[in-house]
Amino acid sequence: MTSEPRYRMISWVAEKYGVHPQTLRLWEREGLLRPRRSEGNTRLYDDETCERLETILTLTRDLGVNLAGVEIILNLREQVQHLQREMEMLTKLLRKKLEEEKGVPHYHAIVRARSGMIQPVEDE
Repeated sequence: MTSEPRYRMISWVAEKYGVHPQTLRLWEREGLLRPRRSEGNTRLYDDETCERLETILTLTRDLGVNLAGVEIILNLREQVQHLQREMEMLTKLLRKKLEEEKGVPHYHAIVRARSGMIQPVEDE
């Protein structure tokens, strides 16, 4: 059963994480945070946005990364997640194709798939 996402207002988030609301607004303008908006245009922070805020705070407070670096790291992280999803999809498609064509001779294979790994087939 999927539960509805919980949303928190900016004042709650600011107090919980020890961040001034203006800082949260600035990070939103900079594109680092993307809170949802209510019909009345109130910022609403869900669990995913709060997790992203925790990552930003770890990078800035604990590791000393500046905001430009934070943006680069967050963008790279999103790209890696996207590529992982694509890799999972391609692996599923490849496994399905291999199941359909179990009798394909080895010399027709493009890649070898073994226990979650995809490897190019070497020329023989």
